[in-house]
Amino acid sequence: MLATPELEIAKSLPPERCAPAEAQRYTRWLATHHYENFNVVSRLLPGHLHQHFYNVYAYCRWSDDLGDEVADSARALQLLDAWEGEVRSIYTPGDGPSHPVLIALAETIRAKDIPVDPFANLLKAFRRDQAVHRYATWDDLYDYCVYSASPVGRLVLYLCGYRDEGRQRLSDLTCTALQLANFWQDVSVDLEKGRIYIPLEELAKHGLGEADIVNRRFDARYLALMKSLVGRTRKMFDAGLPLALQVDPTLRVDIELFSRGGLAILDAIESAGYNTLQRRPSLSKATKLKLVGGACARKLFASGASPNAVSIDAAPVSSQAPSASPARPEDVAASYVECNRIARASKSSFYLAFFGLPKAKRNALCALYAFMRLIDDVADEPGDLESKRAGLARWRGMLDEAIAGRTGGHAVLPALADTITRFQMPTRYFHDLILGAEMDLTVKSYATFDRLSEYCYRVAGTVGLTCLHVFGFRDSHAPDLAERLGLAFQLTNILRDVRGDFEMGRVYLPEEDIARFGCHVAGFRGPVTPQLRELLEFEAARAWRLYEEGVGLVKLVDSDSTATLWALVRTYSTLLARIEERGFNVFSKRVSLSNAEKIQYLVAAGVSGWWKRDALAKRSGDRRRPGGDVLRRRAG
Repeated sequence: MLATPELEIAKSLPPERCAPAEAQRYTRWLATHHYENFNVVSRLLPGHLHQHFYNVYAYCRWSDDLGDEVADSARALQLLDAWEGEVRSIYTPGDGPSHPVLIALAETIRAKDIPVDPFANLLKAFRRDQAVHRYATWDDLYDYCVYSASPVGRLVLYLCGYRDEGRQRLSDLTCTALQLANFWQDVSVDLEKGRIYIPLEELAKHGLGEADIVNRRFDARYLALMKSLVGRTRKMFDAGLPLALQVDPTLRVDIELFSRGGLAILDAIESAGYNTLQRRPSLSKATKLKLVGGACARKLFASGASPNAVSIDAAPVSSQAPSASPARPEDVAASYVECNRIARASKSSFYLAFFGLPKAKRNALCALYAFMRLIDDVADEPGDLESKRAGLARWRGMLDEAIAGRTGGHAVLPALADTITRFQMPTRYFHDLILGAEMDLTVKSYATFDRLSEYCYRVAGTVGLTCLHVFGFRDSHAPDLAERLGLAFQLTNILRDVRGDFEMGRVYLPEEDIARFGCHVAGFRGPVTPQLRELLEFEAARAWRLYEEGVGLVKLVDSDSTATLWALVRTYSTLLARIEERGFNVFSKRVSLSNAEKIQYLVAAGVSGWWKRDALAKRSGDRRRPGGDVLRRRAG
């Protein structure tokens, strides 16, 4: 690594190839002493993540300074190239990096299995800064943000254990908005470096040119420009805010502060009269404390909804006061009995499949089923919107309490907490499921398949992922396959229940597809028309593609769970095949499989070697296009 005496942050740098502990002391010092709008981590962030955040922050800080604080562009590019070479050495056999920051970062990369892309993408942005000082259009600026902003948010998600596309999209919105807020805040600072990040097309729209900005002409035109930029950025922050509700409660404050901090920057710009040409608006310590306090209050309110907000009587509620002590063995055993009762009473095909599993795994799936069924009931049973919201808030609070060891809130919670601990399940899956139920309260249609996929992940992908932990797996590809199967099951159910969902006021088929095939939602009462058949056939092809992508999971789960998973895949793919055989007539009669058929699949799967056969059902003409009730509509 080239020496960097021109950088202020290099003065306290340990020697090359220092010990990891010494390297981490430096990244901790840098993260806690270097100026930023907000602290790198709050005290509410779980302690085991602090050092990882410091290490990633130090990498980003050094990358930024190599690009911004080195006056000579040629040398800056030389340093950035050397820096990237050291980063990539972490991923290749050999001696590894010599720079202390990258020695510390290597520990984080290995612990969190972070790919090289976000680190390399950041360097692309800093290289671009050496040559590009103006952006003609919004598209040009957003493309820059793909490299300068989005990687930071994705790195934070990797640190927190999240790798799904849905959260990444929300993170990209938040980080791009934060980058834009910094641009509007730093107009005067960037001018000193010869840079203007405001798109030239936006300047022209307000009657301004580059010369007006370079000469720092603050007038009505600039005022209108900055108001427009601030308003546009606020909308982007608002679009990304739901991310904070999609992470574990222990992470919520820090994630939310990314957005709230950016919004506070916009507030500071407004308070300064939008004049960012002459001075840089900044946040006071009081403002920062207020933001942290507000985020904490929202976290406490969300997890502490009044237990009297709504009555949940699907199962007996324990009369014991919540306690931090572990549940007694007899209470856990009684809770599993209650969970089995709920699952048995549902007469679900999913429950039938449980019998192919060892007792401990069968009980665990019953605990999952019971919890998810009760969440489902809150969203689907009669009642007003606010009562349902309060009911889900109460369940979220009881879930957090149960995870913390206080399981007295409901009869199913001792078994659920035991299952989560026994099978080492990420608790975010359960929070995601509750978010999916909340979507059912207010979202009645989906504009695009991407939006529908986000919903399907929450209500079905989470089912597949939690079940996977019970089944047992060792292959790192298994979670992705489980999520795909969960989505395939969900799409199958959506096709089966088109009319029933419509009568409940919900349309799950994407609006873009409905319009593409010339259909109207009023036609979801039936009968089948040629256009409607083409639409359903199109969605079925998507489901088949997911089945074919995910079916490999059958061979990746533990041997004592293989037959059960095989039977589930065969059951749901048979349901989809039957929908096709009926010409997609899901309107006159609900398509289903008999219990005898489901039991037949389970018995067949249990026969030695049978599971090695193709788990997917044969379709009409044995052709596959490219392309039961698991928690009722959720995943089967």
